[in-house]
Amino acid sequence: MDTRLAIRARGITRCFGEVVALDGIDLDVEQGQIHGLVGPNGAGKTTLLGLLLGLAVADSGSLEILGTPVGRALAAPDGVAGFVDGPGLYPSLTARQNLAALAALRGHGTRTGEIDDVLDQVGLTDVADDRARGFSLGMRQRLGLAAALLTRPRLLVLDEPSNGLDPAGKKHVHGVLTRLAADGTGVVLSSHRMDDLEALCSEVTIIATGRIVFSGPLSKLAAENRELDYRLRTSDPEAARRLAADTAGIRIADDAVARRDTEALVVRALVPALDELVVRLVRGGIALRELAPVVSPLEAAFLALTEQREDAR
Repeated sequence: MDTRLAIRARGITRCFGEVVALDGIDLDVEQGQIHGLVGPNGAGKTTLLGLLLGLAVADSGSLEILGTPVGRALAAPDGVAGFVDGPGLYPSLTARQNLAALAALRGHGTRTGEIDDVLDQVGLTDVADDRARGFSLGMRQRLGLAAALLTRPRLLVLDEPSNGLDPAGKKHVHGVLTRLAADGTGVVLSSHRMDDLEALCSEVTIIATGRIVFSGPLSKLAAENRELDYRLRTSDPEAARRLAADTAGIRIADDAVARRDTEALVVRALVPALDELVVRLVRGGIALRELAPVVSPLEAAFLALTEQREDAR
């Protein structure tokens, strides 16, 4: 039993009739780590989150959460909080009343100051006395996060917490998750927002058709042996195109972005070849105004790995 791990899963299988939702899942999530969970619709993410929250049990395999083996009972393991498929709220109650009611149901005694504190953390202080039925999707997500924070979790499991968030709400949620991880809480974050996962997660797990196709640091997905398309905007597009065509390992892409923007050049390359092109642009006195992947390394890996898995079926 490894007490450094928030989650240790080995050979987890879960079936619904003849449908295999999870097929031999192995997963380690360390305490103090924000771990991303990615996969196409129907991949098994929601089923796995449900197991972690005690909403279902595995058909086979072993699962330890916060160092304790999970039994066959349907119950949230001690120290675990979060939500799947959106938080459950009482629409007729205010944000403050929702938190008080949810805390009472869980047997957690709370003081008004604690409720005010978590509302402030998620940026809902100004609407604390408004009824939840009038909340936007993003506000409901933040209130669900506030409810989880009241339990002082050591493992937080969140399903699409960025849904409906405006930039201010996103800033609050990112800040909360970063602080929790810094204090030693393990966080599992399922999302289709690749930018959120890349900003927050140190490791990701990609699931396709119930199986893990990748699990590890984000840096491995952005390794130098993976070609990506990059968008370049320069002070001299024609000269940049000539240099790109003359640089080994660079392929110029016929991209819709480039056709709309005459200053944009889209190239496909490994990182070392791209570095060489940048050096040559600078030496040629060409200003580089933008250099960014057309598709992020995580999204590119997600598409490649899940498509490979689908093709192999």
